[in-house]
Amino acid sequence: MSGQYIALSGLRARMDELDRLAGDIVNVGTTGYKGEREARAAAERSAFDRTLQTAIDTTAGGRRLDLTAGALAPTGRELDVALEGPRFFVVETPSGERYTRNGHFTMDSGRRLITADGSVVKGVDGPITLGEGDVRIDQDGSIWTGSEKAGQLAVVEFDDPEGLSREIGTRFVAPGQDAKEAERSLVRGGVLEQSNVSVSDRLAQLTTVSRGFEALQRAISLVMNDVDGRAIEQLGRRS
Repeated sequence: MSGQYIALSGLRARMDELDRLAGDIVNVGTTGYKGEREARAAAERSAFDRTLQTAIDTTAGGRRLDLTAGALAPTGRELDVALEGPRFFVVETPSGERYTRNGHFTMDSGRRLITADGSVVKGVDGPITLGEGDVRIDQDGSIWTGSEKAGQLAVVEFDDPEGLSREIGTRFVAPGQDAKEAERSLVRGGVLEQSNVSVSDRLAQLTTVSRGFEALQRAISLVMNDVDGRAIEQLGRRS
């Protein structure tokens, strides 16, 4: 019955949403983490024959990043950096350039600026190698060690920043979009941007999704056990 297909597709959509909510809640303490919003869409099943022409699946309508700013927490650490506005740092990975809001940087053995997972942070003129001395970071992203300029952080923006896709954690890819140099980059040194996930909001969503899941389960049980069972019983008596 078409109702079973609708309910089953609704269950699958809610399972995906539970995964999204779980990911957000797990990363509530992750620096620079951005939550996601998910839409729903109807998928017409025109490929079916006449017996299932009324079957319509509920499917995921795509995810969008929530770029609401997270709180800025002072750390006093020289290599902690945060961005203001919908802009991103650029990091080099084996798969190519990726984008992040996580400015918790450190140095490798060659004194190159890297992320916590070891990816090289890209500067305007390539990797940034730090010299000896106290580190200072200006609002335009220029990094100084003592009186010597080590480089300038590459900061980029996108026409549709909410359309970026999460690769893992706080690292994103930009399918179908080109990064362009930020016209105005306000870089804050000695602070980190916290996750923008609200635990209370996600728990409220989790409750709503769980209740919807349970309702669809009951609907499927009703159709399969009661409606179908009665039909089989009545047909069996007639035969």
